[in-house]
Amino acid sequence: MKFKKKQVVIISIIAVIILAVAGLIIWFLRGRSTSQVSSGQSVYVSSVADIMGLSSGNGMIGRYSGVVEPQKTWKIEASSDKKVEEIYVKEGDEVKTGDKLFIYSTSEAEDSLVQADIDLERISNEIETTKIQLEELKKDKASASADDQLEYTTRIMSAEQSIKRSEYEHKSKKAEIEQLKKSIKNAVVNSEMDGVVKTINATGDDSSSYMGGETESFMTILATGSFRIKGSVNEQNMSAIVEGQPVIVHSRVDENQIWKGTLTAVDLENASNNRNNEYYYSSDTSSESSSSYPFYVDLESAEGLMLGQHVYIEMDYGQSEVKEGLWLDSYYIVQDEDKAYVWAANEKDRIEKRKITLGEYDEELMKYEIIDGLTEEDYIAFPDVTVTEGAKAEKNIDNIITDDPEGLDDSNIGTGGMSGLGDSGMDSDEDDESLMDEAPSAMMEEMGVLE
Repeated sequence: MKFKKKQVVIISIIAVIILAVAGLIIWFLRGRSTSQVSSGQSVYVSSVADIMGLSSGNGMIGRYSGVVEPQKTWKIEASSDKKVEEIYVKEGDEVKTGDKLFIYSTSEAEDSLVQADIDLERISNEIETTKIQLEELKKDKASASADDQLEYTTRIMSAEQSIKRSEYEHKSKKAEIEQLKKSIKNAVVNSEMDGVVKTINATGDDSSSYMGGETESFMTILATGSFRIKGSVNEQNMSAIVEGQPVIVHSRVDENQIWKGTLTAVDLENASNNRNNEYYYSSDTSSESSSSYPFYVDLESAEGLMLGQHVYIEMDYGQSEVKEGLWLDSYYIVQDEDKAYVWAANEKDRIEKRKITLGEYDEELMKYEIIDGLTEEDYIAFPDVTVTEGAKAEKNIDNIITDDPEGLDDSNIGTGGMSGLGDSGMDSDEDDESLMDEAPSAMMEEMGVLE
């Protein structure tokens, strides 16, 4: 079949157009794929300087909230049979040993003492009277007839028993009088130690006990001079708390200000369902309904701490020791035979596989010395199977670390923070193929070549 010259030209033009369109489509699809991989994914990265410190809270070492409290707490229980007449102190007052705290009303005790003195005198008189009667009965029995001897014997025994009862009552009444005198004398309650008045329950309200809490004492005094740290740990993280373990206490204001101490005890008797005081990274939401337990830390030195100050507590694995050079935790390093590398952010904030040179290895701290390939200013990601080269590096990981454990969302921590590809409207090979098939035909129809 022969074509006219005009038809040959048209066909040639159509062929060129088809090839051009196909090239554009292939370029578009490849570009889109690359764009999705490079810009759609995000990997969270941390600075090497922060990771080296670990004290900045990168989530690899468990942290717990704590509060500074005195080594000794004096809880004063008001006497249930006495009325507090006057309180000499208020909450927040500093007191010294011997200072007056409050005084009981003595009016009832004084009235009771007057009555007890009267009763004691009556009992004494009854005893003397009964003794006189007993002597007379004994004389009368001696001269009584044989028929009356039994009656006198019975009366004498009754009198003797009466005297014994009265003597016991007399002894009890004297003890009561001594107690009343002591109560009146000790109506004023003085402080037994130097401290600060923490609470005063002047109303005597112990409603907290009905809520499952501890009954509130009438007055609580906190000793001054020596401090300890009270922390809280969730039952799911109890395995990380070991008595005798050295700990590091961090100031919440100045991260570089630390105190060292020893974990001395875990109180298993006073569980709490409140998680607000715990600062520990966990993606397990079941911990919301579990119990927390208090634990205590004795400090080597409490200099610079204030009573009631809130702090962070972490187990001491030697992370506060400053080592010369650049040392990186082994879990950040990927080793393949004799090669080692890290996932690092490049100058374009894209993830790259960067080769590094390793030096010594600290088995105790599980850290490698980095001789070459990395600086403290670099940012690296936690190695994960989802981390790929070209992914976008997010340097704002600190924004997702908060003091509120219930507000944490660590689903991306340790996973490279990978996100799904954006929806471009062409999410399958089938869509791509249909685009390849339909685009040339549509263009040719528009040009009037195909009918």
